[in-house]
Amino acid sequence: MVYELAEDINIDKEIIPGAIIEKAPSAELRPDQKDEDSLPPYEVLDKILYYYIDENMSINEIVSQGYEAEMVHWIVQKIDNNEYKRRQAAPGLKVTSKAFGVGRRMPVAARFEY
Repeated sequence: MVYELAEDINIDKEIIPGAIIEKAPSAELRPDQKDEDSLPPYEVLDKILYYYIDENMSINEIVSQGYEAEMVHWIVQKIDNNEYKRRQAAPGLKVTSKAFGVGRRMPVAARFEY
């Protein structure tokens, strides 16, 4: 969605440099690092995130969509364990009906698991 937004923003003239849009996503914590070195391909990850966050599906419901159970558990655990980081982050653009922040509230102090 972010790439689609960037393309839309650049529809009349280049505001976001093409090199930024074309660069592989990375936290850039070490040289030549790419997100997909430690994450599933974004085509898979984005769908699982959509089901879990936007559609509020359980792990079992996501697995029933054809995804590997171990991977779904791992992704959901990462999302839930890092909730505190989203509370500390600066406000971001909301581009879907659900977004981290007021669109989705999860307990931070108490352990929460599905």
